[in-house]
Amino acid sequence: MRTIRAAAAVAIVSALTAVAGCGGGSSSDGGSNESPKTLTYWASNQGPNIEADKKILTPELKKFEEQTGIKVKLEVIPWSDLLNRILAATTSGQGPDVLNIGNTWSASLQATGALLPWDEKNFDAIGGRDRFVDSAVASAGAEGQDPAAVPLYSLAYALYYNKQMFADAGITEPPATWDQLVADGKKISKDGKWGLGAEGGNLSNNIHQVFALGKQHGVDFFDKAGKPTFTSDGAVAAVKQYVDFMAKDKIIAPGNAEYAQNQSLQDFAKGKTAMVLWQAAASTFASQGMKPEDWGVAPVPVQSGTPGTGKNLNSMVAGINIAVFNNTKNVDGAKKFVKFMTSDEEQKLLNKTFGAIPPVKAAQEDPAFAAPDLKVLRDTLATSAAPLPQVANESQFETTVGTAVKDLWADAAAGKPVTTESVKAALTKAQQQMAQ
Repeated sequence: MRTIRAAAAVAIVSALTAVAGCGGGSSSDGGSNESPKTLTYWASNQGPNIEADKKILTPELKKFEEQTGIKVKLEVIPWSDLLNRILAATTSGQGPDVLNIGNTWSASLQATGALLPWDEKNFDAIGGRDRFVDSAVASAGAEGQDPAAVPLYSLAYALYYNKQMFADAGITEPPATWDQLVADGKKISKDGKWGLGAEGGNLSNNIHQVFALGKQHGVDFFDKAGKPTFTSDGAVAAVKQYVDFMAKDKIIAPGNAEYAQNQSLQDFAKGKTAMVLWQAAASTFASQGMKPEDWGVAPVPVQSGTPGTGKNLNSMVAGINIAVFNNTKNVDGAKKFVKFMTSDEEQKLLNKTFGAIPPVKAAQEDPAFAAPDLKVLRDTLATSAAPLPQVANESQFETTVGTAVKDLWADAAAGKPVTTESVKAALTKAQQQMAQ
């Protein structure tokens, strides 16, 4: 399992402030404003694997080259590595011109000055801020400041389920509450099959799940002043409930504790796991040979009742933003590339392919985004999702608490007891790390 860099686990802000003194984002042959012949682009892994993303993006980047004469050097980076790569790039000065970031990192990266601010002038260069959905732009940086990035893909979590596995177990409808999910999972978890999949080694995914569960327990992980409250009773209960799906309920396979690169989706597609919580999985399922009629999608369960506001929130506001390093030598070419990637046609094509929702208003009008699975995502974003804390140390929250949850998964996989006390101890350690 990949070890998190100390810089990521201890202080993202101190790691990134060094960027101001670093050289340009692109290599010496990457061009400049006067001759923007080449750009480097770090794309996040949106599809079933790195090669699939390359296959999807390469012809689109060729279109951009044909239109502008600017060649784009592409690297697709898995989510488990992306934040660490950003930290290393900004401290060394050897980074890309353009990159994708999780929208939850926007405020953290914005606080360092590492990313180009998208003021009115920069937004006008890509067609104007009003082309984008307001909530998507709000996830691109702290309130009251120019966004640090531009929305690229909008997402929320949903519960995907294998229809045949449900039918074989006598389950007639997807679970609406966690108690129902556990009961259904126990019916399925036998003979080498499991009820639910997880990505225990993926720090960001850990945070996304426990954040939503925390909301259902009536808590945030920070107070109004931005101070960590990881050890509150509700936060402890949320983390324990999540890890208990393996430790107590036995509906998640122990091997999932080490999953960090979409292996749970592969298990789902192979009929090894009946349910998975994910942001957009359609393209992965298709690549694994699943037909749309093989799987269904429903809102993420709540403690009781139906999804909505308050304690019945069931997802974080998910999404991917596209950003430009402030120290790129090729800012004009970089902005042209952002304009291309957020154009109406590219937004329709890319979001359809990846199973996401376009943050560009005009692109959302395409009938493809009224499909049943995407309707669940759209409805969740509109009615029962909340953004992760827009605080400067949010990324450190992901690494410290995400690692604490990962370690608890490892304990559960090893058969060690996961108690309220052990969960609180892990979160206390994470909170202490935040204070260092």
